[in-house]
Amino acid sequence: MWIGARARPLIPSANLNGSLARADANLVMRLLRLACVLLILAPATAGATGSGDGPLLPTQLLTRALEAYARVEAAGRVRNRLLTVIDYALPSSRRRLWVLEPDSRKILFHEFVAHGKGSAPESDPDRAEYFGNQPGSLRSSLGTFLTGDTYTGEHGYSLRLQGLDPGVNDLAEERRIVIHPADYVSPAFRMRSGGRLGRSWGCPALDPSVAPQIIDRIQAGSVLFADGPGS
Repeated sequence: MWIGARARPLIPSANLNGSLARADANLVMRLLRLACVLLILAPATAGATGSGDGPLLPTQLLTRALEAYARVEAAGRVRNRLLTVIDYALPSSRRRLWVLEPDSRKILFHEFVAHGKGSAPESDPDRAEYFGNQPGSLRSSLGTFLTGDTYTGEHGYSLRLQGLDPGVNDLAEERRIVIHPADYVSPAFRMRSGGRLGRSWGCPALDPSVAPQIIDRIQAGSVLFADGPGS
């Protein structure tokens, strides 16, 4: 063994460490950008948990919705034990429709839903401010609804709604207010518009990729409760 010999370093040089760190940072940034895109495009996973734009309902809204469900159940009209909640106080660029099991509070769906053209000012089409029950108003209606039967019509596979609140939404059938799929709720439209949805003629329209599943689950006697700003 030579006394003056130098041993090779057992760890990478500082330059190599710096290169690896930069490569790792670039990879992380690419993965984060991909995750953001997927969050915009992908529908919410049924049964997921979270907050903010996640599936959890605001407590006061959930309480009002459960009270509405209990009234319909007490009247003996619930045949499908599911509750759909729409929060029109949120902008259309947020997921604001939930389908849940009232007993367990389990979230089955959390999706985007459109409001009526007559409900939003042209200056801010993303937010519903006006609600109504009159034919030709093109406004969304608030209150409690009972789901009816399904049919295939102008907008494809759709679901009839019966409004249960006199003077608030009881003209829903006359107005042909139904749940139906619409391209202006699709991920492609949201990407082009910067996130917001298009508007319906008063119907709670859904993304075509999830509409059939939701309609099949909530049809035939479940409760829908629609709430709005200031409630």
